[in-house]
Amino acid sequence: MHFHPDTVQSRVETPLGPVRLAASPAGLCGLWFEGQQHQPAQLGGAGAWPMSADHPVLQAAADQLGDWLQGERQCFDLPLDLAGGTPFQQAVWRALLGIAWGQTRSYGQVAQLAGAPAAVRAVGAAVGRNPISLVVPCHRVLGAAGALTGYAGGLERKRALLEHEGALPAPRSDSAAMRLAA
Repeated sequence: MHFHPDTVQSRVETPLGPVRLAASPAGLCGLWFEGQQHQPAQLGGAGAWPMSADHPVLQAAADQLGDWLQGERQCFDLPLDLAGGTPFQQAVWRALLGIAWGQTRSYGQVAQLAGAPAAVRAVGAAVGRNPISLVVPCHRVLGAAGALTGYAGGLERKRALLEHEGALPAPRSDSAAMRLAA
């Protein structure tokens, strides 16, 4: 992935763990749970993007994320910068934006939506590389016959997010979704 050189970041605490947000001049370009797969190196260490407490897109993303996690919002209204992906990845990510709160799709259905019905594996790889978790709802994609598979933020989080949206049966008493409701 290639990100704009003027990208900035912030860190937000959530019931599902800390989240890193990133914004370029064009919009939100990243939302990663700390420790999830496929994070860019620019989140930490030498060459890290600068932290920004007052960037308007990062502030709006943090506010909307909080509302979403509280169940007060079902979709995000943010400018997005998907330019870091290949044209194919961008088409898949745009297809994900069409999956509404509480709905799920299979990888095959996402391949159809992205205009690449024969490219289910490539679609799966693009879904896994989605840099803007939750906002671009990759957690709403399930394997064959509704199998809970492949989430860079971890399957426990994926289950909690889907339970939060009512896309899975009632939460187990020990689930992370219960912690979201608290």
